[in-house]
Parts: sequence; structure tokens; C-alpha cells
Amino acid sequence: MAIDPAASQIGHSGSATQSFAEAVVEAERIIRSAPHVTSDQDLAEGLDYLAGSIKASLHMVGAYQHEHPYFASSTGPYTKLGLDNPDTLYFHAYLRDDAEYVVTGRRGTTADLSFQIMNGDYSPSRSPDSLTAFDDRELDIAEDGTFQLRFGPPRPGAGSGYVALPPGSAMLIVREVFSDWENERPGEIRIHRADTLGTSPSPVPSERMARRYEVAGKMLLARLRTFLAFPEWHYLKLPVNTLTEPRPTPGGLATQFSSVGHYELDDDEVMVITAPAVDRAVAPYQGFQLGSMWYISLDYINHQTSLTADQARVDEDGMIRYVVSERDPGLANWVERTGHRRGYLQFRWQRLTRDLTPADGPSVEVMPFGELPRRLPYYERQRVTEPEWTQRIATRQVAVARRMLG
Repeated sequence: MAIDPAASQIGHSGSATQSFAEAVVEAERIIRSAPHVTSDQDLAEGLDYLAGSIKASLHMVGAYQHEHPYFASSTGPYTKLGLDNPDTLYFHAYLRDDAEYVVTGRRGTTADLSFQIMNGDYSPSRSPDSLTAFDDRELDIAEDGTFQLRFGPPRPGAGSGYVALPPGSAMLIVREVFSDWENERPGEIRIHRADTLGTSPSPVPSERMARRYEVAGKMLLARLRTFLAFPEWHYLKLPVNTLTEPRPTPGGLATQFSSVGHYELDDDEVMVITAPAVDRAVAPYQGFQLGSMWYISLDYINHQTSLTADQARVDEDGMIRYVVSERDPGLANWVERTGHRRGYLQFRWQRLTRDLTPADGPSVEVMPFGELPRRLPYYERQRVTEPEWTQRIATRQVAVARRMLG
């Protein structure tokens, strides 16, 4: 069989993956030198975070197709990023601001479905700007749940269902948010460019494929550096063991408020966070989670490290009292630290019908673990047995497996 000399030269050059391999080595150096790495658990979690980041970077570079775009799921339980929300399915598609795109789908039964146009990727020095953000209340949804949106350059008289792409538009992010993990079901979402449907993409030459590895390496390093710096901008300058008042999420969705903070707790301490269960007519989605110092979610599949309003046990006074601790208090609203003495705290309220006030937000109290029975209101009502707790974890495992593949 004849061998193409050019192909042979490419095959022996070893240059296609060289830049990506060097980026991986540099990425490991960044992980190992992170200031919060003080234990083997910290390093092991960092290396696992690195593995997910490598996977996501290659995946997203492959999705960088302006002529034949598709929605890529780059953030999930095994590719974590940016204090990812355990309740959310994330979908990304790359855009050009001079082309027209058609998004079709079927609305599921989840608490929220939202759309956001960004003007680029995150970098270690700045966040990308949110150019347009809205939720499914802006859609014309048919009786069978189907909908269609068109995104493209500003066009006079385009009518409803057409979203003008501001200059610099580069990425469409779709978030589908679950509150009731057991019973809510995801919908469907698709995207195509209006002028390429029915055509096939051209074969990718080896030069462009090699370029993908180079871009993936740059994306990997920017991803790690950005989200090690991001908490410095929004979290670590706040007083420890406190939470902010509800506020619009920086660079986020138009109908989302958040409350953030960071904690530092010894194993014999417990943090009790008290927040109203906001009226569903005001906030169909209300969620709380912990994050590690890698600025990613803790293991929310096998541990209760997050709670939605549907998952939490609401007290008789309409308040949810989250008990953040390392030791098991035997309570329904225990939020597990899973060995993380330090970490991040995050509330989100989505699909809001009004701005939230300080009265809608959380208050925080740190106390010795042994004082919980005396100082926690409705303590007896919050207690759960060991079989009940096992069932809570089993429910999480089954629900995540149903809505997320590896």
C-alpha cells in the first residue's frame, strides 16, 4: 500500500499534541502550587478537577463549530467548573454575531429554563460580559411544550421569537434547573445555523486538528487560572462565616439573585444558616450548596452537600435551617462538609418575579456541635433515622443518574 509522504511526515512530527501536553504539565503545576493545598485530600481533589478540566477543554474545542453548531454539555458532575450548581444542566453553543441560528426544543417540567448570550470566555483577569439573558417566560411555548427561537443580527420587524445578537456575541448558554430531583424531567434542546441545515461540514485537515489541541491547551490553563482567581473577586474578601444579602448575580442571569460567602469550621463546630422558604410564586427555584476551595461543587451525588427548597425540610415558621457540619447531627437539613474545613457558601434564587430584599436572605450562626439540641429551633422535628438518611442519599444517586450521564 502506498504511503502519502506528507501524511508520513505529519505522523512522525509529534507536533500536533505537543502544545497540549505542555499545557497539561503546566496545569498540574498550577494545581500543585495552589495556596489552599495543605493535605493529600486537597491535592487529590485538585488532580481530579484537572482531569475533568482536560476533558471539558477538549470537548469544548470540538464544539467550536460556527457553521454546524451543537449544544455541548461541558459542566457536570465529572467536569466541574465555577462553583457549578448541582441542580443545573448546562449547555453551551458557540455563535457568530453575523449569522442566524435556530434553537428548537420541548420544555420539560424543571423549575427553570434560561438563556444567556456571552461575549467570550472567562480569563484570569476578567469575566465575559453577559449581553442578553432571559428565561422561558419569554418563549412562545405550544401546548405540547415545543418552542422555537431565532438568534441573529438585528433585523427590523423580526417579530416575537427573534433575539438580536449584540456585537461580539460568542456563546449561547442554556441552563435547565431542577428543584424536585425525583419528579421533574428535562426537556429537549437543539440548535442549527439557519443557512447550513441539511449540509455537511467539510473534512477537518490535520493542520486545523493540531490547532484544536493548541487552543484546548490555552483554554485549559485559562480555565484553571480564572477560577482560582474568581473567588478572590467575589468571596474571600467577605468576612468569614457570613453570607451577603441577596443580590443580582454578577455577570449572571437577569432573573437570578444570589447570596455568597465562605466558611471555616472546626470539626466540633456547626454553622446554622436560616433562610425563608421563599414563596414559589416569587422564586420557583431556591437552592443552597457548598463548594470546595477549588471553586467547584462538593460531591452532591453521594453526599447531601446541597439542598433545594423541595429537598429541604421546612420548619413550621416557614424557615429552612441548614446545618453545615462535619459530624452527623442526625438532622434532615444536614449539609455535609465531607472533610472540607474551608469552602464556599452559595444561595441561588431563579426565575424571580420581584427583586429580593434582605428579609428574603439568610442569617448565619456558628455554635459548638453539642449545643444544637438546645439552640436549634424545631430540633426534634428535624431529626431523621439512619434508614431515612440512607434513603435520602439513594434518592440523590438515582436522580442524578437519571438526568446526567458520565
